[in-house]
Amino acid sequence: MRKTAWGAFSAAASLLVTVSPADAQNAVAAGAGQLPAVTVNPPETRPRNRTKLSRPEQTARNPSAVQSSAPTPPQVSGGVTSGTASAGPAYLQPAAASAMTVTGAEVNARPFSRVGEALEVVPGLIITQHSGEGKANQYFLRGFNLDHGTDLAISVDGMPVNMPTHGHGQGYADINFLIPELVRSVNVRKGPYFADQGDFASAGAVAIDYVNGLPENIAELTFGSFGYRRALAAGSTAVGAGTLLTAFEGIGYDGPWDVPDNVRKRNGVLRYSQGTATDGFTLSAMAYSNGWNSTDQVAQRAIDQGLIGRLGTLDPTDGGTSSRFSLSSNWAHSSEYGQSKINAYAVNSSLRLYNNFTYFLDDPVNGDQFSQMDRRMVYGLNASHAFDLRVAGIETQTRVGLQARGDDIRVGLFKTFQRETLSTVREDSVREGNIGLWADTTARWTDWLRTTVGIREDYFAGRVLSDTPENSGNAQASMASPKAGLVLGPWYRTEFYGNAGYGLHSNDIRGATITVDPIDKVTPQDRVPLLVRSKGAELGIRTKAVEGLTSSLAVFVLDFDSELLFVGDAGTTEASRPSRRVGVEWISQYQVLPWMRLDLDLAYTRARFTDFDPAGNFIPGAPAWVASGGVTFGGESGWFGAFRGRYFGQRPLIEDDSVRSQASLIFNARAGYKFDNGLRLQLDVLNLFNARTNQIEYYYLSRLPGEPIGGVADRHVHPAEPLAVRLTLAGRF
Repeated sequence: MRKTAWGAFSAAASLLVTVSPADAQNAVAAGAGQLPAVTVNPPETRPRNRTKLSRPEQTARNPSAVQSSAPTPPQVSGGVTSGTASAGPAYLQPAAASAMTVTGAEVNARPFSRVGEALEVVPGLIITQHSGEGKANQYFLRGFNLDHGTDLAISVDGMPVNMPTHGHGQGYADINFLIPELVRSVNVRKGPYFADQGDFASAGAVAIDYVNGLPENIAELTFGSFGYRRALAAGSTAVGAGTLLTAFEGIGYDGPWDVPDNVRKRNGVLRYSQGTATDGFTLSAMAYSNGWNSTDQVAQRAIDQGLIGRLGTLDPTDGGTSSRFSLSSNWAHSSEYGQSKINAYAVNSSLRLYNNFTYFLDDPVNGDQFSQMDRRMVYGLNASHAFDLRVAGIETQTRVGLQARGDDIRVGLFKTFQRETLSTVREDSVREGNIGLWADTTARWTDWLRTTVGIREDYFAGRVLSDTPENSGNAQASMASPKAGLVLGPWYRTEFYGNAGYGLHSNDIRGATITVDPIDKVTPQDRVPLLVRSKGAELGIRTKAVEGLTSSLAVFVLDFDSELLFVGDAGTTEASRPSRRVGVEWISQYQVLPWMRLDLDLAYTRARFTDFDPAGNFIPGAPAWVASGGVTFGGESGWFGAFRGRYFGQRPLIEDDSVRSQASLIFNARAGYKFDNGLRLQLDVLNLFNARTNQIEYYYLSRLPGEPIGGVADRHVHPAEPLAVRLTLAGRF
């Protein structure tokens, strides 16, 4: 879309919005202290391009889009939830063809090998893993390689999962603490079109809500291939005027790798709720810890030369530990003045990773293993109020909201040998905060026309205290983002949608204060903008014209002024180039019989850098084609099961597209029986046809012993796990 068109849209949205948020720039303390001030480049300023062979985890970490506006399904039990939908008529909610809500029952009806893959209920979302079972997953959506979560905003119980200025990458989103059996709903929205979504949501937002109670207590035991074992106990009981929900999960797993993963995962939830979704509250405590070894991606030539097997490792001491402890509360109240909601949370998280991606490229003697450390406290508040008005005979609903978050972070990067520290690359103390003010108004003009206009203002500020004083400083930036949406219909049970909006993407604040290379302390480094502009649009249609069939088609475009990333294994920030993605997504669900449902999702995206560079304009890691589909069957008792396939298309691995990844096609299956006495016996078969494919592929320089000092450019792969079976015995009482 041309710049003039975007300017016109911005002006129109500013005029149409009913409620404008106040200026937020004085609401967050910058923590200036005595540190040197930092002048942050305006978001429109594009940093200079750097064309070079990518190192691991330096491939473009690109934003992608997900967002939701479908009505929330009924709760399992009473109590307010953390969902973002405001009270009011369903037709007054913002809508897009790609928006949807998935129930917890649908999530748990699918077989998956790791908890992160449960999010593949989001159409077009691919979840992979390249380094152990405790690290955040790799996410791919709408032609984006989202790395470990950059620009895919994930929340659980109203708490954001993405972490800014993280030791292993901006927006790091570790979902390993999720317990699938507690999921009530997954609300999905794609695109920067929704005023209540800010940072990390330009590409999309996935909001996961837990149940407040269970109709029956649950006890489960699972045993499977490669040393997999899992135990789950969950239940709820009446306490006073409310409900107390408790759950505990323990997982152990070695995996098929030559060096066992030795996963040691513990997870717990304690939740008290009272009242209803519109007048009530919840108070939740969660605890999670994990430790593991990891077989990282390995050089393909090491496998081809017989130095290691396909499931081998080049550094058996890689691995990590992580933990997460949180306390959150949700409160809702309805009155003649509208619907109010408040969500508050505090999170303590820690991560220590040991990785070696390049082997002996930088240090021919000790090797290139490095450790990344991230410890933080996160505090936040989300508040919103919705009220209905009739203006000149037109029904409207207006929502206003405030979002505030603060992170107190200790982050470091260290050179290690077999998990022993050799030296410190950099270590920083960071305080970072942001405030977002937002408002939107939805108006129903006729029986077949409704519109939504909104705007949000985001303000970011922070302070970096670095072990290299030249890299210390303060940074702050703000950005306004107008949004708009249009819904036409229904005609013949069919609606048409149009959405457009501006979004943003924050970058590691250390990149906004850096002046010298943290390794040699001398080489000048360019600072980068703290905030980067995105803008997108979508046209779509959803129809239920055929009985039992729900089908939607969306065509979208998403632009970024610059895709910036912090390079975790080098301790510096580098800027990638401006980009555009244009794509189409088709989603269909067909209820064949009351006990059988078919679904098929198919998406294609053309992802390109939009500036000229001799290196090429393909975006490394960006998939063009993705697809998934399957059949699910079963009822309250008797036989049940599922059969599902997932296609992950080829991706360019370097800018000129001369090196491409494999495509992968993996099938999972489930069969089981539910007895009338509450017992359930279930068999999952993962990678049913034992496909010898890869979870992830990169292309970069590395060096094995005896190779040239300059290294060798090669594919680096993490194979998909071979066929595995898991048997579950569960009881409900």
